[in-house]
Amino acid sequence: MNTKSILLVEDNPSDAALAKRAFDRNKLLNPIIHVEDGQEALDFLFAGGQYAHRDMEDLPALILLDLKLPLVDGLEVLRRVRENPITRRTLVVILTTSKEEQDVAASYDLGVNSYIRKPVDFNQFVEAIKQLGVYWLLLNETPPSVK
Repeated sequence: MNTKSILLVEDNPSDAALAKRAFDRNKLLNPIIHVEDGQEALDFLFAGGQYAHRDMEDLPALILLDLKLPLVDGLEVLRRVRENPITRRTLVVILTTSKEEQDVAASYDLGVNSYIRKPVDFNQFVEAIKQLGVYWLLLNETPPSVK
């Protein structure tokens, strides 16, 4: 069985390493593709720039998206994902430190599937990643691909 990837959009190297360690600790087998800014995320998703060779229809199972990103912020990435017919059904979970009510509201207005604040404690973070993986990658019924 071909395991779909997880696109981790995170500019903080410590948070990215923490997320990868949490996935490893929870034995989630999906390959993690890590990009460091919003533009790189868009390039990956829409087969542009250094990802021009990529098959755009081979979408990740899940996008874990930070909001505060260089070049293109997370809300703009989410907006572009949702407005494109090929990517609009892709599961997107905001994983951020932002507690701003307007960020939560804007994320849901743009169609995010879930909004999670990053726990500061490593063990809580590992547990959050475990729950996230179990729900979104195992229990959740994913929408059919757009053709």
